[in-house]
Amino acid sequence: MSELLERIIIQAPMGGGPGTPALAAAVSNAGGIGSLAGAYLTPEQITADIAATRALTRGPINVNLFAGGYHTTVDRDPAPMLELLAEVHRTLELPPPSLPNVPPDPFDAQLEVVLRAKPEIFSFTFGIPSDEAMRALRGIYVIGTATTVAEAQLLADAGVDAIVAQGAEAGAHRGTFAAPVEQSMIPTLELVRGIAARVKPPVIASGGIMTGAEIRTALDAGASAVQLGTAFLLCPEAGSSQPYRDAVLRARGTETELTRAFSGRAARGIHNRFMELVPESAILPFPIQNTLTRAMRAASAKANNAEYLSLWAGTGVERIRALPAGELVKVLMAEMVSAR
Repeated sequence: MSELLERIIIQAPMGGGPGTPALAAAVSNAGGIGSLAGAYLTPEQITADIAATRALTRGPINVNLFAGGYHTTVDRDPAPMLELLAEVHRTLELPPPSLPNVPPDPFDAQLEVVLRAKPEIFSFTFGIPSDEAMRALRGIYVIGTATTVAEAQLLADAGVDAIVAQGAEAGAHRGTFAAPVEQSMIPTLELVRGIAARVKPPVIASGGIMTGAEIRTALDAGASAVQLGTAFLLCPEAGSSQPYRDAVLRARGTETELTRAFSGRAARGIHNRFMELVPESAILPFPIQNTLTRAMRAASAKANNAEYLSLWAGTGVERIRALPAGELVKVLMAEMVSAR
């Protein structure tokens, strides 16, 4: 199944709205690999999304889940976070927040439906599935996420088929699982070179890549393919909300920064008011913080207010293009060829 990476361009799985079956199908139909983000979905929703994508494309589908970093209890007093969020809720005309009851990690139940659906590719981040899960995935092309060379070695030892090298420039959640985030902020090209020199599985470059010329540079650094997320945010097939789209159009790469304020896990996004409001000491673990801020984010999107939205984007956001996904893939490929 190594021929899958001959498609070169992988649309990153983007949970919380931007990733849709229509987007994944359009990318696959254009010669890339479309991805579905399943981590926030129920097993039934994952099954429905896979079926909806299958109805739109005969191309390969990648389904992504979170394989670690899941907390069901808080490790600090939640009162400061609840008090801060109560003020935001009043601004958005929401009822007062309350500490959510977080269910057990859904990974096993989610993986079960993925195994039944048999997508061509399964990818994961935030950790490594168990040995039992990795054995069950045989026959599906498996991609793990690394933010350091050491994490890449752990993934290779676990038997993955390919490794996403998530550089410091990447938007959205960091996949770091074996070191502090602060020690894992390695530039994409440096990380690609380091991983390619140390492990056998093919490397997929991710982070700050927005043009075909940048794809060529990543391939020259040792990548076999690239994964792009931010580049697809303005595609009509994406589920990005209108205030999110407007913020992306206004943004510059220097305005993105890491924050744990929205989800409890480090992620890169466009600077806004909520990032300023939340002190690091008040943030609860993932996914408790993520669940707690969900009502705020939904209301903010409905009110066309980007100040309380998680505006995930990478450092290359200023080079974004508002094109249909299939057209964007073709433009990127043409740029890559002309960059030789």
